[in-house]
Amino acid sequence: MKATRMYRRAAVGALAVVALAGCSTSTTDSSEDTAAATITVEDNFGEQTVTVPPKSVVATDNSTFETLDTWGVKLSAGAVTLMPTTIGFTQDESIVDLGSHREPNLEAVVAVEPDLVINGGRFAQFREDFQRLAPDAAIVEVTPRDDQPLDAELKRGTTVLGEIFGKESEAQTLNDALDASIARVKAAYSPDTKVMGLITSGGEIGYVAPSTGRTIGPMFDILGLTPALEVPEGTDNHQGDDISVEAIAASNPDLLIVMDRDAGTATGAATEGYRPAANIIETTEALKSVTAVKEGKVIYLPTDTYTNESIQTYTEFFNALADLLEQQKS
Repeated sequence: MKATRMYRRAAVGALAVVALAGCSTSTTDSSEDTAAATITVEDNFGEQTVTVPPKSVVATDNSTFETLDTWGVKLSAGAVTLMPTTIGFTQDESIVDLGSHREPNLEAVVAVEPDLVINGGRFAQFREDFQRLAPDAAIVEVTPRDDQPLDAELKRGTTVLGEIFGKESEAQTLNDALDASIARVKAAYSPDTKVMGLITSGGEIGYVAPSTGRTIGPMFDILGLTPALEVPEGTDNHQGDDISVEAIAASNPDLLIVMDRDAGTATGAATEGYRPAANIIETTEALKSVTAVKEGKVIYLPTDTYTNESIQTYTEFFNALADLLEQQKS
């Protein structure tokens, strides 16, 4: 706390200089004298004590990148390799790149001396490594948990980040926008509409199992969608489950929800022979007779979805889906 002194008697000559000099040397700066503030937040592993505001932030979880970027959070290091080009952090050369989960450069985190690591997603396996390399940092993980409703998990994570960065109001706005987009879809969707989720990758089509399948699967529960086909033992494989296009055609979905996996990776769309999801779906002979294809009821997730699993991504898609369904009803 900054000390102040009031002198009731004017000093003269050298005495004044001495007195003022003495006052100056005894005054301490508030930033040095005041203990750093901390808050306690609840993440996937329980209560975490976080210094606020954090001075050196590391982020590795794809579900948080867009939110942190939108809020103007400065990163000292992060999994930049995993970020789509739609995230502003990819243009910031001052951020130390920790690489991808396949070829991580975890030791690089030591140099930035983080007091907060927002870990999770593809980097979840490295939690103990970060604890060892950055022992003074709080490690917070808010990646949506598989055994909980995805929409609730997205809002939970956003709320925790809002508490840490003093963005409670902004977090609530994002949560409300997600709720509103879901409500729009539910109001416009008819349970008679049979839905199927697909992932395209490497020119192939993969089937997304309702509830458990990658990205699209949880939408069946969130939005109350009626599956066109349910395959026993569906997985969350990042390329979807192997299923014949003939089986897809035989189930004759009224609506197709498609994610282009390759478009969401740094190298996928640049790979020789890359084919956009729309081209694959529209030119696959066996699918041309499917109701969804014939009637133009095929909707694609934002191109960066595979590596931008943020609350904003889901909100954007749900609103686009609501637009399509509302147009069909009018």
